[in-house]
Amino acid sequence: MRIRALAIRIIRQFVRDKRTLALLFLAPLLILTLMKLVFNGNTVEPQIGAVQLPAALVERLEAADAEVTSYDDFQSAEQALKDGVLDAVLSLNGGKPAIELEGSDPSNTKMVLLLLQRTMSAGLPAVAPDITYLHGSEEMASFDNFGPVLIGFFSFFFVFMLAGVSFLRERTSGTLERLLATPIRRFEVVLGYLSGFGLFTLLQAALIAWFAIDILGLYMDGSIWLVLMMNLLLSLTALTLGTLLSSFASNEFQIIQFIPLVVVPQVFFSGLFNLDAMTPWLQKLSTIMPLYYGADAMRGIMIRGEGWSDIQLDVYVLIGFSAVFALLNVIALKKHRAI
Repeated sequence: MRIRALAIRIIRQFVRDKRTLALLFLAPLLILTLMKLVFNGNTVEPQIGAVQLPAALVERLEAADAEVTSYDDFQSAEQALKDGVLDAVLSLNGGKPAIELEGSDPSNTKMVLLLLQRTMSAGLPAVAPDITYLHGSEEMASFDNFGPVLIGFFSFFFVFMLAGVSFLRERTSGTLERLLATPIRRFEVVLGYLSGFGLFTLLQAALIAWFAIDILGLYMDGSIWLVLMMNLLLSLTALTLGTLLSSFASNEFQIIQFIPLVVVPQVFFSGLFNLDAMTPWLQKLSTIMPLYYGADAMRGIMIRGEGWSDIQLDVYVLIGFSAVFALLNVIALKKHRAI
């Protein structure tokens, strides 16, 4: 009887907690659906720039499932490579084949290089091609490609958890209610908490970036200060989002419930997986994911050596996310005290 009574009590708790039931039954279905859409998307076709190549060779490249764009001069093709339109440029230098690879994604680079070498072996003299890299090098590993994304993800994830749980404790312990009983304004409360938490997010962002670059030897071609800035902006976005969502949770477990709904989907759209392989409508979801913008800028800085002019859009979008979340935090405090 005692075992039965205890089991019935637990069942009733689950039935009353609709959020837990949704997490238990719906969240796994959501994640599985995302994985199916991501991994069963479109086939990625290598984008090859052909500079004054024989028509027969171009046809062989297209027959090998490559999308070939012909150029009259090498400068135009190289500019397309710099703009990210092409994966490689194939040209003939004194009758000898020359390949310039975009190089920022090692797995994609290997696929393109294998396709080019296999195709050229059937149509050109058996001469080793001159291979150059626009970004990276032959020694660049896969971790160098997705490492910048992981830096951004870990900063975002742990700050989100820290902010959500810490702000929740402020509410459940009564500290926030006592604070709001004073003449302090809601926006001052939000800014005060963000400043306090922000100090530790700054330290965490600097520690993660330093460890990944100096200790783990992650490929680095840009400015460390831009990396720190982007990591800090990602942390600030996670901080404002975590404090906002904590307003809709009554305990730490409910904060954890937000992870499969808020954090996990962002992993799929962060660039950790090839976005080009997704269906076009699914790719558009990345525009509402803060982690996508942070990871895009981090990868651009560290791998392609991009500067401020290249990443400023990502910066402005993250600042916009943080401002919107902070404003919603101010509004959410109305339920604790109307001013």
